[in-house]
Amino acid sequence: MKVALIHGVATDSRVWAGTITALGSSVEVHCPDRPQSGDMDTEIAALAPLCEGAFVIGVSGGATLGLELAARGVEFTGALLHEPAAGSLAPGLLDEVTAAFQRDGVAGFGRALYGPAWTPELTTAAPETVAGELAMFRAFEPRPVGTLADRITLTVGQRSSPARHR
Repeated sequence: MKVALIHGVATDSRVWAGTITALGSSVEVHCPDRPQSGDMDTEIAALAPLCEGAFVIGVSGGATLGLELAARGVEFTGALLHEPAAGSLAPGLLDEVTAAFQRDGVAGFGRALYGPAWTPELTTAAPETVAGELAMFRAFEPRPVGTLADRITLTVGQRSSPARHR
């Protein structure tokens, strides 16, 4: 089995260390540090080859990228996507993390999005990087995922904001 792990904003591949250990050696794991370019085409180009034929697991921005991979026809075996952006389907969803970023920079963003388990050591992203990624994900508008729809599971955290649950 091949698994592709996609990290979100203000994190990098290190966030998946526990998951990689839990998956064990019988699984082929791809866990890239994605470009964090703030450009959807660049992100998809980097991820598509790793996700083709894989089970895709993404969190936050990584989940959003998973939806976009599906919409662009990347054939993965399945996906577990935790808390993707939802565009006009959930107006204001990213307002809280945007305000935290404006108020307290990368650290405020990370704490607001991921909760108390997030620490600045989980990222090397500069404020400009987070700003670019945040703009990209705020502009994201979900598109039909076609035949992959029945292979995608979306989740939301128990302690996530009410906006996430709506």
